[in-house]
Amino acid sequence: MPTNGLHQVLKIQFGLVNDADRYLTAESFGFKVNASAPSLKRKQTWVLEPDPGQGAAVLLRSNHLGRYLSAQEDGRVACEAERPGRDCRFLVLPQPDGRWALQSEPHGRFFGGTEDRLSCFATAISPAELWTVHLAIHPQAHLLSVSRRRYVHLCPQEDEMAADSDTPWGVGALVTLLFQNRQYCLQSCDGRYLRSDGRLVGGPEPHARYTLGVKAGKLAFKDRDGRYLAPGGPAGTLRAGRSTRPGKDELFDLEESHPQVVLVAANHRYVSVRQGVNVSANQDEELHHETFLMQIDQETKKCTFYSSTGGYWTLVTHGGIHATATQVSANTMFEVEWRGRRVALKASNGRYVCMKKNGQLAATSDFVGDDEQFILKLINRPILVLRGLDGFICHRRGSNQLDTNRSVYEIFHLSFSDGAYQIRGRGGGFWYTGSHGSVCSDGERAEDFLFEFRERGRLAIRAGSGKYLRGGASGLLRADADTPAGLALWEY
Repeated sequence: MPTNGLHQVLKIQFGLVNDADRYLTAESFGFKVNASAPSLKRKQTWVLEPDPGQGAAVLLRSNHLGRYLSAQEDGRVACEAERPGRDCRFLVLPQPDGRWALQSEPHGRFFGGTEDRLSCFATAISPAELWTVHLAIHPQAHLLSVSRRRYVHLCPQEDEMAADSDTPWGVGALVTLLFQNRQYCLQSCDGRYLRSDGRLVGGPEPHARYTLGVKAGKLAFKDRDGRYLAPGGPAGTLRAGRSTRPGKDELFDLEESHPQVVLVAANHRYVSVRQGVNVSANQDEELHHETFLMQIDQETKKCTFYSSTGGYWTLVTHGGIHATATQVSANTMFEVEWRGRRVALKASNGRYVCMKKNGQLAATSDFVGDDEQFILKLINRPILVLRGLDGFICHRRGSNQLDTNRSVYEIFHLSFSDGAYQIRGRGGGFWYTGSHGSVCSDGERAEDFLFEFRERGRLAIRAGSGKYLRGGASGLLRADADTPAGLALWEY
């Protein structure tokens, strides 16, 4: 399977939470650091980088400032170094409870404190020098076993999760990392939680919570008994093994989960590659051959469609569409036009993709009619987490409205009907638009929303009024944006 950007390991971005439940923050003014913030936002996001000297030390870079944390010999700390120097080198010392102690490598002292009284001068580790890791990346991704080079996916027949898949294909490969009480849960695509004995259970019980470890940019999950999750046996069943230290078997990569879609043509049949290299609308059910990985180019905003048989859609002679390309090129890029509940696709020859009488697809039309329009359905987000520029979408406490600036995320359930989506939240209530563009979450009847995949990893949501959902200064979700950009784009 060619890479071509299909398998991107996510850069591990995180927040550090101290014993007082406050986040390490890098301020622009004076490049000072403090631990005063109650939630994880841009100023509280950090990236761990290896030391260029190839030693055990690491560098902590502020994602907000692009500068490095440093500790001087007298214990003073700041985040002003544009290039990492000797004082920027820290050792990460994982503790038995999973928290980190950060030790200055050149000076041997420990970093900690409260509010604006942070220093790196402690000679021993106390609770004030311990930090919890809170991942700042979008929590829905693919999980790849480092040792087996296989993806974790749901095995509903065996009622387990296993690392035995060559490709992260289908909805079963979606894993959601749920952060609760300083620990993580692994949630399968059907909403269940992985217990340390390998069973899937209905709630985040104590045996389904793990302390997160980070080693060389990889993740490890430690259960309450101090043992790490690892794939075991021929089937690669995911459960806690015997190891109390994370080795290669216990390490995982997080990879970006691109949208996987099915398309339905005007003949009410699914677009498929089941019959060979031709892309044709000739199937009555959606299976692997009818599922396509959709990837959006960040510069042109055009899309590629990758098939389960290992080829990209590509324009061939006389306007035909085949799923045979192994590399991305101009002929594999398609412009998507969002037409309400339908989409139209324009190929590199400037013509629209249409369905011919025999069901085969070809880019031969100059105008858009029924045969040039398709239903496009997202299949690998049955549960949905949405993050905007200011934070995650969550229910507002004591209200039926939705916040857009929260540091913790909430899971919503997605259903689909005739080109539109219905969003259901806590308690089973549906999203709907209320007066003056407000978006509420306690509806008894579902309102249809349109999803438009506008950028890589980001979508726009259009309400029945034709307006796009956006965040804003009030922190409330509203349907009042005219264009799908900026605060009206949501990472999913």
